[in-house]
Amino acid sequence: MKEQTKLIRTQAERTPYREHSVPLYLTSSFIFDDAEQSRAIFAEEMQGNVYSRYSNPNTTEFIEKVCDMEGAEDGLAFASGMAAVFASFAALLKSGDHIVSFRSIFGSTHQLLTQFFPRWGITSTYIDASQPELWEAAIRPETKMIFLETPSNPGLELVDLELLAKLKEKYPHIIINVDNCFATPYLQKPIQFGADLVSHSATKYMDGQGRVLGGVVVGRRELIKDMMFFIRHTGPAMSAFNAWLLSKSLETLPLRMDRHCSNALKVAEMLEAHPEIEQVRYPFLPSHPQYELARRQMKQGGGVVSFIVKGGFDRAKRFLDALNMILITSNLADSRSIVTHPASTTHSKLTDEERARVGIYPGSIRISVGLEDINDILADLETALANSK
Repeated sequence: MKEQTKLIRTQAERTPYREHSVPLYLTSSFIFDDAEQSRAIFAEEMQGNVYSRYSNPNTTEFIEKVCDMEGAEDGLAFASGMAAVFASFAALLKSGDHIVSFRSIFGSTHQLLTQFFPRWGITSTYIDASQPELWEAAIRPETKMIFLETPSNPGLELVDLELLAKLKEKYPHIIINVDNCFATPYLQKPIQFGADLVSHSATKYMDGQGRVLGGVVVGRRELIKDMMFFIRHTGPAMSAFNAWLLSKSLETLPLRMDRHCSNALKVAEMLEAHPEIEQVRYPFLPSHPQYELARRQMKQGGGVVSFIVKGGFDRAKRFLDALNMILITSNLADSRSIVTHPASTTHSKLTDEERARVGIYPGSIRISVGLEDINDILADLETALANSK
């Protein structure tokens, strides 16, 4: 079956009640037929649900769909995207290990690498997107993982996944861990380029309507097995309800992403031509410094546009306040268009120098372009720019 068909047709096994839509399995635990079955399942001689902190038919269905899209062997679902990212580090690294990371990562992930993991003896080195030749130079004997986001949040910088695949051939013991949240598995499949693990904040495009939190990690089966041991005993489990909702949402992910990308490209083109805008970043704009790379490894440019308004922070604040339809929130990937000022919100804990190094300035705005009529989106942006001078 084709990808769109599999997303719709993959579902949990039908019960004797013959339901058409998958039911919600709102149960904390599961019943065993007899003592021998309970022993065999706990001994992992037989597959089966034990406790919803470990697995649940709803989370299993959701994971299976993500694995199908990413081309992964197995996966795990989490209560949030950051729980997924944290587990992909904490379950597989130990004191003395080293991480090489793309500098332009999400603010909370940056805090993990710089504030928390050093307490436990795990160190990291950052690489700039403009210097891909330094990836290999940063590798040490104790390096166990390469972590990156592509495109990055919010600067929309890209990492060459083919380059990482070549590094993987040379250093097969290093785990390549990719946050694929901005692209989604519909637009980009890092495992095809050699990634071992792929993580997502399912809160974003996988939900797509700003309703629930969730995270997922998929990848090589042996790594997922190690992570399962970790999460069984630490408990960052996704709820059955959130898994049920996210699984249903995945049925429309390709359709939604086509519209997000189409609208976002038109927004990027309008902003680039506007005299009140200093800079626009969007992977499928020819002016993007990594445009050719984006065309090679992404199907479309995604639903997020990053731009800088003239006039710095004060102008950015006036612009946000002048918007009428577009909402201000720290989330993204909603059906509704939403904006964020990263320097004062999502990346406010970074220093001015750290923000500048990842392309975040006082006048930077991130817009997650929604599914509204494109003419309404453009009109709101035009009016806000005019009224914020």
